Amino acid sequence: MLVAVPAPVAQDVERDLSATAAGRACRVLRVEAASEPLPEGLLVLWDHGGPLEAVKARCQWMHARRQPSRTWLVVLTSRDGADAEALVEAGADECVAPPGTRWGPRLAALLRRSADEDALALRRTRDMLQGALDAMPEPLFIKNREHRFVMTNSAFCRLLGVTAEALRNQSSYAIVPTHEAELSWRQDERAFTTGQTVEDEVTFTDLKGRSFEVLTQRAAYTLPDGERFLVGLVRDVTERTRLETQRRLAERMTSVGTLAAGVAHEINNPLSYVTSNLAYLWERVAQPVVPVEQLEELRQVVAEALEGAGRVRSIVRDLRTFSRAEEERHGPVDVQRAVDGALKLMRDEVQHRARLTCELEPVAAVHGNEGRLGQVVTHLLMNALQAFGDRPVEENALRLRVRPGREGHVLIEVEDNGQGMAMDVRQRIFDPFFTTRAPRGGTGLGLSICLTLVHAMGGHIEVASELGQGSLFRVELPALAGQAEAAIPPADAAPVAAATSDAPPQATRATRNLRRLLLIDDEPAVGSAVSRLLRNLYEVHVIQDAREALRRLSHGEKFDAILCDLMMPGMSGMDFLVELERLAPELAPRTGLMTGGVNPQAREFVGRRAKELLEKPFERDQLCTFVETLMQ
Repeated sequence: MLVAVPAPVAQDVERDLSATAAGRACRVLRVEAASEPLPEGLLVLWDHGGPLEAVKARCQWMHARRQPSRTWLVVLTSRDGADAEALVEAGADECVAPPGTRWGPRLAALLRRSADEDALALRRTRDMLQGALDAMPEPLFIKNREHRFVMTNSAFCRLLGVTAEALRNQSSYAIVPTHEAELSWRQDERAFTTGQTVEDEVTFTDLKGRSFEVLTQRAAYTLPDGERFLVGLVRDVTERTRLETQRRLAERMTSVGTLAAGVAHEINNPLSYVTSNLAYLWERVAQPVVPVEQLEELRQVVAEALEGAGRVRSIVRDLRTFSRAEEERHGPVDVQRAVDGALKLMRDEVQHRARLTCELEPVAAVHGNEGRLGQVVTHLLMNALQAFGDRPVEENALRLRVRPGREGHVLIEVEDNGQGMAMDVRQRIFDPFFTTRAPRGGTGLGLSICLTLVHAMGGHIEVASELGQGSLFRVELPALAGQAEAAIPPADAAPVAAATSDAPPQATRATRNLRRLLLIDDEPAVGSAVSRLLRNLYEVHVIQDAREALRRLSHGEKFDAILCDLMMPGMSGMDFLVELERLAPELAPRTGLMTGGVNPQAREFVGRRAKELLEKPFERDQLCTFVETLMQ
């Protein structure tokens, strides 16, 4: 910009500029008075020779409005000495006698200085950003539109166990297993396309094979030039998840302890006539000859014993499902069956505290876990019973209702005519550890856990209550489609029917040339019982020690299939199967495990190494089907 420079002098300046590469690339502005904003580049001010103060004022005005790192203010003046120094103090970078020379090199030097200062500013900005990111304790990453890392903080690098340089320009596929990378890519893309914050909680595996539970929040943003990026904040919630699991289990076991007396009552009732009938049966069959007229009575004795054993088995199954520590798989759930299980556990407690009315209408299946849904119903029933206080039983009314809700939903309602709740209590009942009970009356976790479990199944829970008017808890769950309902496994058949059913077709097979089954169980009674059930179908060889079974196999003894107990002293079923894979790998696929209880580690082992798991107690048809599957 040439400010008030006479035309002849301006032509000389332009001619000198055009003689250089830097000058030919620049644009020259001739103005009589500088205006805002001042351009970048060389600013040339003409000194017309008037009072020094006037020239100084113009210098000061231009200096105040320019970018020092991107401009060079030159005063074309004949002044020298103290006057020239005064102009420099007023803001001029240089005083040059007109018309001046070396304008091109002066412009090139300015361009180089501007570029250096830009690079320095960029480095400083980048360092400030990286320092701010590294100061954050939570892992953080930034990806470009191609889903590649462009920036990470030190916490994210520590989480992965790699350096920032190794991560730069890499995709998630290079650092985590493929299935985790695919999930990450889908969530990234969802944030990019929707423009909304995306949050998910998944398992993350680092390069050393260590697994973590992480919660990741993603948000996309766009730069002024249109380039898009994604920022992700990662939180390691492994410990929180573990504590949450322990908290749920502790609350479940607290509930089981509360129900212990009722469960004992439910088991002791059928157990009393089971043992009595078996004792009577033992006395009758101890006679040398059993009169024909007593056979019908003995059949009735056996049928009653089987029915009682079936009741005990059903109670134990419900209790085990309710209190199981490991996370169960989610799938189609028969709501009525889950509610029935909760009612069985609560039967004794309810009948001594309130008059119960059940209205169970046919409803569609829901997606979730039967044990978890039963836990929700149990907590709601227990909460209702606690609302009655010390009132007489005949005054306490409790209603449990299952019915279709709005389209595509199922409703479970628990209503009581207890004390009810004031508004301030009603607003806090789902808060963890909030309770209005006496110090030993509850943990304050029951309803909080109910809320968590219902949300995990995609539903919601609400409460209507007024002080002195009772309470109504309503759980609404999304129903599954018709084809999902058909996937629900049928309820266990009645024990008597199973026991009296005809033997499977294989029972008619000739006893010769029977396939050989090796049965390993440390309980002799189990071995004897299984042998009796299968003796017309297979040639059963019973062994109590898994090490003895391995010895016989190593000596060449052949079997068509093996049925082994999972939990045994000495050598467990898991250890046996591992050794069998080494000793006789062809037999390992035809080996099945059975158990009366299993811990999470054993269940994981079974899922990876064995065909299936046969849970005790089992019925004859179930046992025969399981063994025949192994034989095939």
